[in-house]
Amino acid sequence: MRVQAMTAAVLILATAACSPAEEKTPAPAEAPLTGRAAVYAAGEKDAEAFVRALYANAAAPQPNDPKAAMITPGREPLYSRTLNALVGVDFREAKGEVPYLNYDPICACQDADGFAMTALKMTPDGDRAASAEVTFTNHGQTHRQTLKLVKEGPMWRIADVVDDKGKSLHDALMAIAEKAG
Repeated sequence: MRVQAMTAAVLILATAACSPAEEKTPAPAEAPLTGRAAVYAAGEKDAEAFVRALYANAAAPQPNDPKAAMITPGREPLYSRTLNALVGVDFREAKGEVPYLNYDPICACQDADGFAMTALKMTPDGDRAASAEVTFTNHGQTHRQTLKLVKEGPMWRIADVVDDKGKSLHDALMAIAEKAG
């Protein structure tokens, strides 16, 4: 009986070894990330990928982007902790009126039309900081600004936006915070 069981086991193994391999169904391809999700993923790669994703998202924003819908002033994942704190103070100090930051600092606008990044120059400022000089068009006009970036945790974030006249968003918001005391 034991010999028969062993013979049967050997035959099963031999048959399995000679049978054609089962065709494996390929795993479904993951859809490419879009909107805020793409920006967050790029922010974990490197500073340049982060900036390019920011401006690509501004050029083609996703309507009803669930990642953007839940963001409240002072809790923007794209901003550094310091910039978020300053935005929060700005919003609270407005006391229901229009705060200083009532525009999108990425496009320096309230709405974009024909928006496109046309040039980018990255300058590393150490391992965890960088500057991005960005040129873009919006509403047919060319704009320039510099993003000061910082790496907090695994992600690059915006620490400041400096316009082409040298005006710093961080400094303007800091003045509001200092006045609030």
